[in-house]
Amino acid sequence: MKRETSRLGPAFPVVSRSAVASRAAALRRPVAAIAGGLALLAAAACGSPTGAAGGSPGGERPKVLAAFYPLEWVTGRVGGDDVELGTLTAPGVEPHDLELTPRQIAEIAQADLVVYLKGVQPAVDEAVAEHAPDRSFDVASAVSTIPAAEEHGHDEEAEGHADADYDPHLWLDPSRFATVATRLGDRLAEADAAHADGYRSRAAATAKELTDLDEEMREGLATCAGRTVVTSHAAFGYLADRYKLKQVGISGIDPESEPSPARLAEVAKVAKQEKVTTIFTEELVNPKVAEVLAAEVGAKTEVLNPIESRPETGDYLSAARENLARLRTALGCS
Repeated sequence: MKRETSRLGPAFPVVSRSAVASRAAALRRPVAAIAGGLALLAAAACGSPTGAAGGSPGGERPKVLAAFYPLEWVTGRVGGDDVELGTLTAPGVEPHDLELTPRQIAEIAQADLVVYLKGVQPAVDEAVAEHAPDRSFDVASAVSTIPAAEEHGHDEEAEGHADADYDPHLWLDPSRFATVATRLGDRLAEADAAHADGYRSRAAATAKELTDLDEEMREGLATCAGRTVVTSHAAFGYLADRYKLKQVGISGIDPESEPSPARLAEVAKVAKQEKVTTIFTEELVNPKVAEVLAAEVGAKTEVLNPIESRPETGDYLSAARENLARLRTALGCS
């Protein structure tokens, strides 16, 4: 290779056009890969697409991601203004249906803490295991759990948390959720020692709110004419366990499962025997099956909120109290 002197400066090697083209082609692949990686990181730096709660320009506050609404609520209460909070599941989206985007996976990889519930959202479980195993808090690890309700003749292709070996709806028992708040305060204090006192103080206040709610529900459901609650799917096992009710789910733990004709006949028989006046449906689940069952047994339908998604108005506490009022009416409580 010879060198020539240019008017622009010192001698530069003269390279053939074919050599230039060859080298350019060789460089395009790694450049494209780097560009794709930078795009993911840039997306994460811009904040959560489903609700990051601001954040200081310098990023001093820990970035915390909550998997879905009840975990977002308790994390917001405990973290307060000391964290930059985002959620992976947008309002109105059934949490079990969540599929993560590349941007959300990048956010998980960069988060200081991911608050999730193992067994509810397989995509989140996988991303946490791969990208944040030591920067995550599985709230199920904070409390005792109960077994998952049995599935009754469901669609085998339905996805959700039917494969979990326990019932994940633990936030519907305020006493357990109070324990989660306390443990979360400790976990945040470990991750951000500078604000440890604030986390633990807010955790104690949140636990007190949940303990008060638990007492309201215990008293409100203590004396009722009926104790059988028929629901569209078996999401209320913790509520039934805590307040000595009998849950009868048309479907099992998976909201997407389809009950068999035998299961529908079984539930109808129980509803008639127990003189059930109300069949409970959910906002994010198709009510058709519950409506057909209600018509068959001469009952009405009413919404009982599993509080998996952010309520249109109010918050977790107000939604739980609305549930209490509807249960008291349906069960004839005094």
